[in-house]
Amino acid sequence: QVQLVESGGGLVQAGGSLRLSCAASGRTFSRYFMGWFRQAPDKEREFVGVISWSGGNPMYADSVKGRFTISRDNAKNTVYLQMNSLKPEDTAVYYCAAAVGMYKDYLSYHYWGQGTQVTVSS
Repeated sequence: QVQLVESGGGLVQAGGSLRLSCAASGRTFSRYFMGWFRQAPDKEREFVGVISWSGGNPMYADSVKGRFTISRDNAKNTVYLQMNSLKPEDTAVYYCAAAVGMYKDYLSYHYWGQGTQVTVSS
């Protein structure tokens, strides 16, 4: 069982940066692949990126590649999403989630946080 809590969302101007954190409880955190997803109003949940249990070879959606970076600190049971060069279209609720593989499909994720709102103004 893994419980996830996101933080770090907020309001930022276009071109700015935010770092989201996802704190996990449970001793098995390091065994999970950790993904980030986002959902804007009236849109489907969208894959942002995923990182392996070891922290290597993260995978990103094309829409965020080169701007967003996922990292993790297994000693702190935390995964991060560094977001740079933010655009208004990045506005969404951002979720972290845990899975047993490098999946892009949100249905493959077993555990979810409650989400944190990111709003990018133009």
